[in-house]
Amino acid sequence: MSGDLTELLAMAQQGDKAAREQLVVENAGLVWSIARRYFGRGVEPDDLYQLGCLGFLKAIDGFDLQYGTQFSTYAVPKIAGEIRRFLRDDGAVKVSRSVKERSAAIKQTRARLTAQWNREPTLSELAEVLDLTVEEIAAAETATAATESIQRESGEEGFTLEHILTDGAMEDQLIEKIALKEAVAKLPERDRTVIALRYYRGMTQDKIAKLLGVSQVQVSRIEKKALQTLRQYI
Repeated sequence: MSGDLTELLAMAQQGDKAAREQLVVENAGLVWSIARRYFGRGVEPDDLYQLGCLGFLKAIDGFDLQYGTQFSTYAVPKIAGEIRRFLRDDGAVKVSRSVKERSAAIKQTRARLTAQWNREPTLSELAEVLDLTVEEIAAAETATAATESIQRESGEEGFTLEHILTDGAMEDQLIEKIALKEAVAKLPERDRTVIALRYYRGMTQDKIAKLLGVSQVQVSRIEKKALQTLRQYI
């Protein structure tokens, strides 16, 4: 094991966050190589990678620098074990084929109308064209949204749903990022709709209120309640 790696591992085990992050970045290829073994099992590749990173971080903490073995040899079963544990416990959010097909239709219609009108259609316009309710569109997009959607900043305030719900160590954030998708899917329909419009579509509370035909105060209360519920789930 190289001196540089030994030094980084020692620093990481002593709580140096920069060293931990550097080790993750430098070993991303290793984590991906393990994550790829589990592609096609109902979990997004990015989520598998994040689970692998969690296992990698656990490997950092558990590795004995005096043992005399290669760190990668120790890390591989830790990475794979974390992914297998998640799959075994059925932690993946299952999205039905009908929801996936609806989401694809929404995406195609949005692209077509954007090209025709030289602007992106509103949710109400999409709902009318597709003969769906705004809630049905929001639910479909929420259920099939990728991790990047959770991390994307709201256009006006510049915050993310992930930032609101997570404020901890690197390992905790990786766990919560996976759990967040599942938690959103458990929300009541109206709460899920507000969260989808607010954080996935980046709409203001005022715009959501007008769209749903309620007051801005009501939207604020729904959003606050939904965030509290998500925190409890996570």
